[in-house]
Amino acid sequence: MDLLKSAERAARAAAGFLREVSPPRPEGWTTKGTNDFVTQIDRQAEAIIRESLLADTPEAHLVGEELSPDLVSDGLVWIIDPLDGTTNFLHNYPACAVSIAAALNGVLQAGVVLRLAPETCCSAARGAGAWRDGKPLRVSEIVDPAHALIGTGFPFKHPEHLPQYLEQFARITPATSGIRRAGSAALDLADVAAGRFDGFWELRLAPWDIAAGVLLVREAGGVVTDLAGNPRNLDHGPVVAGNPAIHRWLLEIIDD
Repeated sequence: MDLLKSAERAARAAAGFLREVSPPRPEGWTTKGTNDFVTQIDRQAEAIIRESLLADTPEAHLVGEELSPDLVSDGLVWIIDPLDGTTNFLHNYPACAVSIAAALNGVLQAGVVLRLAPETCCSAARGAGAWRDGKPLRVSEIVDPAHALIGTGFPFKHPEHLPQYLEQFARITPATSGIRRAGSAALDLADVAAGRFDGFWELRLAPWDIAAGVLLVREAGGVVTDLAGNPRNLDHGPVVAGNPAIHRWLLEIIDD
């Protein structure tokens, strides 16, 4: 719980900064890869988080897209995305979040996903549960795919995965009540934990995209795996999440 308090404090400090600044014009964007941007604002938010977390846990390692892409598994590790949904932020599209998770020797201990607007804080602690603004979270109880709302993420950074993704999309779409893509995996997983989404899948995500969200879903009674049904570890790869029934169905239809 001390780690959770540190994560919440750092997330709120970064979110306060992000709400006060205006998105830069395109000439201020740095392209890291296909459709993948970063700005000085991301870096400043990350510096705020780094300072806050190291003040509480000076012995910790910090991992993030701009900090260090190599995940450390020994000791206490903070896994940080200072602005999940950067492209949304740059276009004033309100689906952005600060995501912070703590892992101890490779096991997730605490996680926070703080949505910027409207402000909502989803948090989880290992073995203690998940909450949104202090109220307990539970995954949905929908078991019929025809009634399910599914979240997803397009392979916009990895267009080589598009043929595989489009085959999956074509099978899932007519079998459900709808598919949504907002552009922030952290928020998508938080919505699974809250029961807003009944399931979610994406073909490639990084540790900082999912670490906090994975813990949220699991502590809310859900399941998070790779495409083969193995528990999702803190590495780069695919994610399938949902309540137990819809997660099982997603694995089956994806592998059809």
